[in-house]
Amino acid sequence: MKLYTYFRSSAAFRVRIALNVKKLAYESVRVDLRGESQHTKPAYRALNPQGLVPALEDQGATLSQSLALLEYLEEAYPEPPLLPRTAVERAQVRSMALAIACDIHPLNNLRVLNYLRSPLGADEEAIKGWYRHWIATGLVGLEEQARRMSGDGRHMFGSTVTMADICLVPQMYNAVRFKCDLEPFPTLRAINSFLSAQAAFANAVPEVQPDAP
Repeated sequence: MKLYTYFRSSAAFRVRIALNVKKLAYESVRVDLRGESQHTKPAYRALNPQGLVPALEDQGATLSQSLALLEYLEEAYPEPPLLPRTAVERAQVRSMALAIACDIHPLNNLRVLNYLRSPLGADEEAIKGWYRHWIATGLVGLEEQARRMSGDGRHMFGSTVTMADICLVPQMYNAVRFKCDLEPFPTLRAINSFLSAQAAFANAVPEVQPDAP
């Protein structure tokens, strides 16, 4: 199994966590998103036409998009499960994961921030304000969902790790990095604090990756 990754990509961060939770060994292949933008070059586009990270090679196939990869890992390697048993509960977990991966993260990923800089000409303070605004907007609903659905105050849903937890931790990591105000989100802060101390999550953080500076 081979994961094409970049240490600071929160989408790749999610997949690293899932691989760790499921105790799956993988080779980490760096795809630099800075400088010459390796991910836009023909060699990587031939592998992943979307030109994004992560991409995962497994069983003779190359797959992309982090949530699709989480679903793939859940189906191909079902233990331990990242989704609960009933259809309603699975939809609730997916709702929280998608709120992060589809509503918060896309507005704040590197290519959007770079577009704000050029050609739109936003300065760094305006960009930080944009980043913080969209994180806070998204976390409001997640805080309430987690308050209702967490079974132990340490997980987004029930009392085991799910896809919602795997999406939350990278987003909270970025929120801290950009100095977002997380005081209004005590449930999310408590969950993040607990999960971040677990080996599967701690071993996936950007600063301990092989390609980290």
